[in-house]
Amino acid sequence: MGAAGRDFHNYNVVFRDDDAYEVVAFTATQIPGIEGRRYPRALAGPRYPDGIPIVPEAELGTLVRDQNVDTVVFAYSDVSHNDVMDRAATAIAAGADFSLLGPRSTELVSKVPVVAVCAVRTGCGKSQTTRRVAEILKASGKRVAVVRHPMPYGDLAAQAVQRFATDEDLDAADCTIEEREEYEPHIDQGNVVYAGVDYEAILRRAEEEADVILWDGGNNDTSFYRPDLLIVVADPLRSGHERTYWPGSVNALVADVLLINKVDSASVDETTDLRASLLERNPRAMVIEAASPISVEDPDIIRGRNVLVVEDGPTVTHGHMAYGAGTVAARKLGARPVDPRPYAVGSLVEVFASHPHLGPILPAMGYGATQIEELRATIAKVPCDAIVIGTPIDLRRLLNIQVPATRTGYELQEIGHPTLRDALTSLL
Repeated sequence: MGAAGRDFHNYNVVFRDDDAYEVVAFTATQIPGIEGRRYPRALAGPRYPDGIPIVPEAELGTLVRDQNVDTVVFAYSDVSHNDVMDRAATAIAAGADFSLLGPRSTELVSKVPVVAVCAVRTGCGKSQTTRRVAEILKASGKRVAVVRHPMPYGDLAAQAVQRFATDEDLDAADCTIEEREEYEPHIDQGNVVYAGVDYEAILRRAEEEADVILWDGGNNDTSFYRPDLLIVVADPLRSGHERTYWPGSVNALVADVLLINKVDSASVDETTDLRASLLERNPRAMVIEAASPISVEDPDIIRGRNVLVVEDGPTVTHGHMAYGAGTVAARKLGARPVDPRPYAVGSLVEVFASHPHLGPILPAMGYGATQIEELRATIAKVPCDAIVIGTPIDLRRLLNIQVPATRTGYELQEIGHPTLRDALTSLL
């Protein structure tokens, strides 16, 4: 059971070459357009000459019964413990066992040191933490290769191993908005980014040009590579989730460094409660506090005006945040967010229906060309004076936006001691 990432990795590492198993299907959720396809023969291996079907998760019970399935393996992230056990109940009621694979079974071992940045939930601040770690390592003379958690939504065989160093590389790979949100900020910082489907092959390529591999995690998943240093980011605005979301709860328990981000946005009580909870579960970890202050490229464009706020899609959808950086920036400048829901086009109508917690913001959904066009059409319909781009990428590069627009940005700032440099001392 997966979402076009962890599921493929677990298959490649554990099941592909093991004759004791026959994998009858992947089920798909979270990511539109994945179901109905096949995991291709080129990646599935010689035991599967026709590849492996990818079916909707809603068909799980029927699939178990019709295929006489012995075991269902749950393999995706940022899911509440209750939801994981709901899937377990479906599988078990249909007649199968239910399984979770941990890091020991699925982590690959690198020839060079690995620093992994993971999180308790989506939207905690992994991206700016990873960029800060890369900055420290490179300032000390280390060659760094960033390996990003997978987001392969196109031709899976063609995307087996991808390397991005320029904006032209992103264009050539026809990257989605979600991919660009993760790759573009690294490229702007001068970092080389690897991603794809076959993370064994990706690792061996990255090792050729790096002194340190920097794992840039996705959602709240565990690392695909065995880390020499595991940094886990937590969000005091969602205190308690370190105990109730899979597999972020695992990350909190095994972290070498627990980084409490957004202390500039959270209350003192929220930060104190999170610190106590984290240290109760993992007392050996180093705890770092940090802020992610938000900047605005051109504040006068939105100051006091009616604005459409476009936020990072995963953070506000399955990350369950009602708003993001764009909304915070708009409020500080006295702007008035316009509710985009009455103007939603195509699949964005379903996005709003499926996520009723959302405030008056537009998630930057863009898992393929069709959805990117729906996002453009929705933006064009919303009556506003200006647009706040709260995503990590400049949407103006992809969309023909007709009204004035400005970007928000955020970089990590450690507060007090210890710092990330302290945590990285042994590698420096």
